[in-house]
This record gives sequence, C-alpha cells and structure tokens, in this order.
Amino acid sequence: MKRIAGTWCLSLVLMFVFQAQQPVQPVSANERAEALLAKMTLEEKVGQMAQVTLDVITKGESEYVSDEPLQIDMARVKKALIDYKIGSVLNTANNRARSTEKWHEIISQIQEVATKETRLKIPVIYGIDAIHGATYTAGATFFPQQIAQAATWNRALVKHGAEICAYETRASAIPWSFSPVLDLGRDPRFPRLWETFGEDVYLTSELGKQMVEGYEGKSGDVKNPQHVASTLKHFLGYQVPQSGKDRTPAFIPEIELRERHLPAFKAAIDAGAHSIMINSGLINGIPVHADQNILTKLLKEELGFKGVVVTDWKDIENLHDRDKVATTQKEAVKLAINAGIDMSMIPYNFRFCDYLIELVKEGEVPMSRIDDAVRRILTLKFDLGLFEKPVTNFKDYPEFGSKAFEQSAYQAASEAITLLKNNNNLLPFRKTARILVTGPNANTMRALNGGWSYSWQGEKADEFGEKYNTILEALQLKGGKQNITFIQGVAYNNGGKYWEEKDVDIDAAVKAAASVDYIVACVGENSYTEKPGDLHDLTLSANQLALVKALNKTGKPVILVLNEGRPRLISAIEKDVQAVVHLYLPGNLGGDAAADVLYGNVNPSGKLPYTYPMYANTLVTYDHKLSEEQNKMQGVYDYESDFAIQYPFGFGLSYTSFTYSDLQVSKASFTPDEKITVSVTVKNTGSREGKEVVQLFVSDLYASVTPDVKRLRGFEKITLKPGESQKVTFTLGARDIAFVGKDLHWIVEKGEYEVNIGTLKSKFSLTEAKTFREGAPQL
Repeated sequence: MKRIAGTWCLSLVLMFVFQAQQPVQPVSANERAEALLAKMTLEEKVGQMAQVTLDVITKGESEYVSDEPLQIDMARVKKALIDYKIGSVLNTANNRARSTEKWHEIISQIQEVATKETRLKIPVIYGIDAIHGATYTAGATFFPQQIAQAATWNRALVKHGAEICAYETRASAIPWSFSPVLDLGRDPRFPRLWETFGEDVYLTSELGKQMVEGYEGKSGDVKNPQHVASTLKHFLGYQVPQSGKDRTPAFIPEIELRERHLPAFKAAIDAGAHSIMINSGLINGIPVHADQNILTKLLKEELGFKGVVVTDWKDIENLHDRDKVATTQKEAVKLAINAGIDMSMIPYNFRFCDYLIELVKEGEVPMSRIDDAVRRILTLKFDLGLFEKPVTNFKDYPEFGSKAFEQSAYQAASEAITLLKNNNNLLPFRKTARILVTGPNANTMRALNGGWSYSWQGEKADEFGEKYNTILEALQLKGGKQNITFIQGVAYNNGGKYWEEKDVDIDAAVKAAASVDYIVACVGENSYTEKPGDLHDLTLSANQLALVKALNKTGKPVILVLNEGRPRLISAIEKDVQAVVHLYLPGNLGGDAAADVLYGNVNPSGKLPYTYPMYANTLVTYDHKLSEEQNKMQGVYDYESDFAIQYPFGFGLSYTSFTYSDLQVSKASFTPDEKITVSVTVKNTGSREGKEVVQLFVSDLYASVTPDVKRLRGFEKITLKPGESQKVTFTLGARDIAFVGKDLHWIVEKGEYEVNIGTLKSKFSLTEAKTFREGAPQL
C-alpha cells in the first residue's frame, strides 16, 4: 500500500509539473467579454452603450461650454461613470485642439475613476475624429484630406499616412478614431465630399483597405499601442442626397446601393475594421438609424460585421426631433436599438440610459439585443488592451510631430497636386520669374487644411498652424521675396460664414499685374464641413470670378491655383487662364508642396478622383450610362445633351510625357472560373523623371441591366526615368467585372467586354454567365 500511495503521489507531482510546463492558453477577447457580461447589471450594460462629449464632464457653466484652462469636474465625471455607468467619451472641449500632455492628464483622470471607483472596473473607450492626422492635438502631423490622398492614387502613401495618424492619436492617449470615410463622393455639391476618396467604388475600396490596415495594423492588432481601432463612415449611402445638402433625404434604388455604396464597406469589414458609424440621413424615406434592414439584416447578418455600431452625433434624438418617426424620445431609443445600434453618441445628457433601462424592463427592447451590443463594446475594449493599459503616455511616442512624419505628409501633398492645364508648357516657373500672388487662398493655413483641423470647422488652423507656410510664404521662400508681389484682391471674412468675403480690391491686383511676368491666382473655398458647408450655388464666388476675369484682361499669363474641398464651377474663367493647378485640401505642408510644383522641384503626378463638372446641370460621374451622351446618337440634335465636363475622372498632366503601347489581353475568351491578364507598356518619353498612374477600365458592351460606359477595374502608380519603359500587368477574374443584376446578386454575363488603358483598347469575351451568391439580399 505504501508503494502504491508513493507511486500515486509521484504521479500527481509529475502531473502538476507537466501542467506547469505547458503554455497558458490565452483567453480571447470574446471569451473575456462574455465572462464580464455575465456579471453585469442592466444599468451597467446600458451605460456601456452610452457615449457623452467631453464638455459634459469638465468644469464650466454648462455641458456645452468648458472653462479655460480645461479641467475635469470630478463631480460630473462620477455622475457619468458611477451613477450612469457611461462607457465612452468623445470629442474635445470648446471645439479646440489640446496638447498631448493635456490629453494624457484629462483621459488619465477619467480612467482613474472608471478603473478604480466603478464596481466592475471597466475602462472608458475614448473616441475622436482623427481624419487626416490627430485632428484635435496641437503639434500633430496633418496629412492632406482624404480627397487629396485619393488624388495621389498611391496605396502605400495612404497606408503610411494612416499609420502615422494612429501613432499620434495614441500619443494623445486616444485609442479609437472615427475614420475612414468610405462614402462615395459622387455629388460635387455635398459639403463632405472632401472627406471621401472620390466618386469611384474601386478606388475607394482599395484606398479604404489601406487606411484600415494603416490604422489597425496588418493583422488587426489594435492592442499594439501604435494602432487604433478604425471606424467606417457613414453606413450607408450618406453622400448622395437629392438636394446635395448634408443630412437630407436620399433616394437610392437597391441595385445602386449594392453596386456603388456597399462594396467599399464590405472590403473594409473584410480587412478587419472594428467599428462603423451610421448615415445621419434618410434612405427612401427611412432614417438609417432606425432601419433594421440595413443595420441588422444587411450589416450584421449578411456582411457578418462583428464590431461596434455607433451612431453619429445626436442621431437617435433626431428620430423624434427632426425625422418624426418617433413620437417621443423614448420611442426613438427603442427604434434605434432594436434596429441594431450598439452605442449612442448622445452626446449631452443621460436620458438615453434612463429610457433604455425602462424599455428593457417593459419588454420593448429584448435583453438579447442589449447583450449583443454590450458584448461588441466589451470585445472592442479587450481588443484594444484597455483593461491592461487604459491610458497611453505621450512620453512613449518620441516621433510625434517629427520631421520624418512631416516629410511623409509633404510627399502625400506633393503627389496629390494635380496639373489640369498647362498651355505651351508655361509651368514650371524659372527661379527669377516676377510673380503676382493674389486671391483669398494665397495666405491662409485654414483653407489649406479644411475642416476637422484643430477645430470642427477648421477656423483655428491659422492659429495652430502658424509655423507652416502658406502658399504665399512658400513661394517667397522658393523664389525670393524680391520677386513676389502680394495683393490679395479678395479676402474671406473669417469672422463670419465660411463663404463670406470682404476687403475686395480687385483694382489693386490689376494695377500690380503691370510689373510682373506671371499671376498666380489662389482661389477656391474657406474651410467648412457638414451642415455649415451646405451651399445653394456650386459656382465659384462672384468676387473670385470677377478677380480672375479682371486679371485675364491684363494680358499677363494667369495660373489658377485651386484650393477647395469640392469642384467649384470655373468654366467662366478657365478658358482664359493659361494653367490650372489643383491642390484640393493638402494640409499643413500644402503650401510648400504647391511652391515646389510651380517652380518645378516636384513633377506633378496627381490624378482627379472625381469628374470635374463644367456646368451646374452636368453633375455626372465618369461611370454614367450612355444615355447621358444622347447627342452622340444618330438623329438626336439636342446639343446640350452632351457629357459636358471640365476635366475627366482620372485626369492629370505631368512635366514629362508618357506613351502607352503593346496592350495585350492573355486570352481572347475565358470562362468565369478562369483568370486573364491585361498588360501594357508605359514609356517616359520626356526629359525628366515622373510618376504615372496606369488606369485599367473595362466596359461591358451589352448587359441585362444597362451597363456603365466604363468602370475602373485596376490601377498602379509607377515611376519612370527619362527614356525608361515598364510593363504593367493586371489580373482579372469574372468577379472583377461583375455587376448587380435584377435579382440583386452579383453576376457576369456571356458576351463581349472592352478593356481601355490610356488611348489603347482591346476586347475579350466571356463564354458563359455566372451568379455570385454573396450573402442573401433581403433589403
């Protein structure tokens, strides 16, 4: 017996030793969330679903205005986090950027209460609109806005910009960014077009994936303290309202919704995006925040999205106040949560929590819906590592605002700049040229940056960005102050609406033109975003048109420099200027980049990410139907039925020249289960190195749903030295040329297709049809 007992004890010891030697299996974020969820009361769960703005918990007269210098109000913090169990805070206070030190102080104080004084010690998740840099952090690196990044057509630049933005956002102690915007910028009237990657779904999908990967890391490891969780905006169909104005009704057929607006979101979800923000408007008469078909059936079930669904600003309240689909605020909460909302950007009060608790107790909102929402939120917090490290420290981010980061932002601004016209190779300037610089955008950082820059509307950019160079200052540095004359001619009224102008002195500009060789007219828009950016007339302002018209009459060559968030109509002046250079919204380094392009230190390589319209009634995208061009059809004589545009999608000139040759399609015909390759040879036939964007378009010549005239199906940006050639190859499968059919499934059909690269065209045929059953259409 002693021998048996001894053997048993030895076996037991060996078992424990063996187990101790085995690696501990990590518990997943999902499992940790499930375990924590089981411990939570209803009140704690509902609190996690609520998000308030920072002003609510700071010292000040009210929840709308904070004292300066900014200080946390501990009584308000405890009311939010202990009494109401609030799980998230967003935004800055007083609409103003803060230092990394201040962000660390503020968020540390919030997390101290959340992780030490609440029952379950659940950290807060802090979110911010960091859309072209750490928007609300003083000293952060500001990249070009998304529309300008799209104009680079450079995947690597977009990804690297997002990596830097994530790094500097984490340096600000913030782990969650409300970016990227994956809406399609298909309506040039819309005030948020500049937040998009332009009008094309393929370009948006490709660059959206790069931005998500830049924010979250290639494997989606957002626990890494240099990464942030991304938020896809604004699901779904946000930027195509009938009026062209923000948060107004859209009417979108489901074929259009699925073919144009859904793919970029699907691609980003597949890339691992952790959260998504909802369209503030209405689609086909239904507010998206109350549309269960879109939020649950499409997003969560069909697309399989497992992340957090967050509202936009105050949008549950809008269901009652604005959209009138809920008779009370309590009913609005019921509609939104049952539709699939996980977190409410309240942002100013706690009534959401009271209403939702009542609704659950009354059986109007099922506990399963609450658990689903909270499970997603907790999983995101575990994924971010907030339970282990609720606050990152700015001292651990030595590269914040570094010269290396600024160089990356400068490169992005340089590659975005798009040369749209250059008569007789007027540009670049010689170094000794005498230049008159004029226009309201010549000497302002505000216009270069646009909205979401140190403040919501960007009006503080001149204050926070004063160390950077405006277009004027950059030209003076490159060409010498003695060669640069500045007469503004027209100035913005920065104390009024973004579009108001004052100090109009066109005569002074005309007089100054007599003593110069060239005129650089810097025109466009002041900064704006969202509703304040709505407009009635897309035409460039009357004062700016008058300025350029007067300068055109001087006989001196006029170079039009466009600095604008959307394509303002310029047809009244474009024909008389000698060159047009489009900056978009290039950020803090945009002035330097513009000067380098104008003086030839940089060879422009940007391409338009949207169609630049010519008239107010020709707001048509490149991927239109042939019926938009009826003047080309025999027997039709309405000569104003043509596709009248100023500049085409994908267009942009260079200081060198490129030729395309030897377009090859690997097979004349193929089946839906095969692949084909399309190749072309590109040669730099000019005298200087340049970058070229090689764009592959495909046309479905006949289809059961009227096909677009052409669709972008591939692009690559290459660099060529003078005389150098490169073969560029694209691979296409049947799914790459598919469209959404009458039954709402993606299909390809038997028949002929045409490929187009540059001016070259070739054809191939598909031998049979195929349906791609991705999910189950059920809207």
